[in-house]
Amino acid sequence: MKVLIVDDDKLVCSSLKIILDSDKDITVVGTGNSGRDGILLYEELKPDVLLMDIRMEKMMGLEAGEILLKKYPNAKILYLTTFLDDDYIIKALNIGAKGYLLKQDFDSIVPALHAVYKDQNVYGNEIITKLPGLLQQSNPAANYSDYGITDKEYELICKIADGLSNREISELLFLSEGTVRNYISQILEKLSLRDRTQIAIFYYKNK
Repeated sequence: MKVLIVDDDKLVCSSLKIILDSDKDITVVGTGNSGRDGILLYEELKPDVLLMDIRMEKMMGLEAGEILLKKYPNAKILYLTTFLDDDYIIKALNIGAKGYLLKQDFDSIVPALHAVYKDQNVYGNEIITKLPGLLQQSNPAANYSDYGITDKEYELICKIADGLSNREISELLFLSEGTVRNYISQILEKLSLRDRTQIAIFYYKNK
């Protein structure tokens, strides 16, 4: 697994590199110190996972991540920060980051990288405890018909938000898995979202 580290604290970068290089399955291909570095180095080095801080000079990590994910929708970005800030967490979720960890979760960094590499979403314990409240904060309810969402598609959205897999949804709604996948593709297109996680986030933010 090729990992790019971006943090404006050079000591943090060096320490992380030492930690990650000690894992036989991880190769640190580069380090940077700003969001701008993150964009340039990602395009040059094509890492499997970008491990990036959020608050940095010149360009924030969230801004860099948003730019990268628009250009490379399959980019795997794991944020590592000291800030347990509601707005940062919601922004990271909305742009499609794969995870959000606090730097004090020292022992979780390597396992989190492996999980993100396998396309899993990873959030630190402190973030997980905040998510239900963040996702259900009062927001204007979405009028799904404005997006062209049908009753059947809305039913699938609810099942996805409940954490059901495609197979579970197909069995529950008496549909083939292929039909479920087609419905999900249509939902993603209509709501301009990237993946199932964002569908669930959209649902909870607009209940």
